[in-house]
Amino acid sequence: MIAGINRIGLWTLYIKEVRRFLKVHTQTIWAPAVTTLLFLVIFTVALGRGDRMVLGVPFAAFVAPGLIMMGMMQNAFANSSFSLLAGKMQGTIIDYLMPPLSDGELMAGIVAAAITRAAMVGLAVAAAMLAWPGITLHAAHPWAIVWFGLMGSLMLALGGLLTSLWAEKFDHNAAITNFVVAPLSLLSGTFYTIHNLAPAFQLISRANPFFYVISGFRYGFLGQSDIAEGHGAVWWAALGLGLFNLVLGGVTYALLRSGWKIRS
Repeated sequence: MIAGINRIGLWTLYIKEVRRFLKVHTQTIWAPAVTTLLFLVIFTVALGRGDRMVLGVPFAAFVAPGLIMMGMMQNAFANSSFSLLAGKMQGTIIDYLMPPLSDGELMAGIVAAAITRAAMVGLAVAAAMLAWPGITLHAAHPWAIVWFGLMGSLMLALGGLLTSLWAEKFDHNAAITNFVVAPLSLLSGTFYTIHNLAPAFQLISRANPFFYVISGFRYGFLGQSDIAEGHGAVWWAALGLGLFNLVLGGVTYALLRSGWKIRS
């Protein structure tokens, strides 16, 4: 009997998940950095000419934090959505279920590895962007960078784990990625401020949790946010994301504990 937390087992699962994506780091770390940098180049060339200013900063400086966060969220989802699904498809799901790990420890190991990949991708994207002329990344509010970066990665890591539980084939995973994660990422205000939208579309944008992650993360670098007037709105957004992730984590834990689609 293992009393308390199985620290050795949890650490082993975490290292196993980290090593899985590090074995193909060219695909899992550097490729997303290059893809995100291409987004920056294309949108800067297309929309950033003429010294265009957004929120009081050049367009390239405005869009850079959002692209970093978008890359982090998408890769957190990609990592956690693969783990259990690959086990179900390859018949190795027992490798996750048989070790003496509780459901909470299993969830923690997978989610922590996804957040680790998101952080590595974020650092790689930031390093690549620093090579782009005209971009400087200054931490106006470091707490916002850490909090919104963590909350965004956690939200997508939990969403990926939910997808991994639900999906029965890789097409299901690809459908969530293409029809849910990608649209919500691209329509989160990464490339624009929602003040440029019609009132109806502003309401739709405010219902998108990705918007608060992107805007809060950008606030950490620029000290400016399009969530609302004043700094208090950012604090409320930070609290709201924390509560949202708490609920999402509870749902994920409950489904994992029930053995939904992973235990016969």
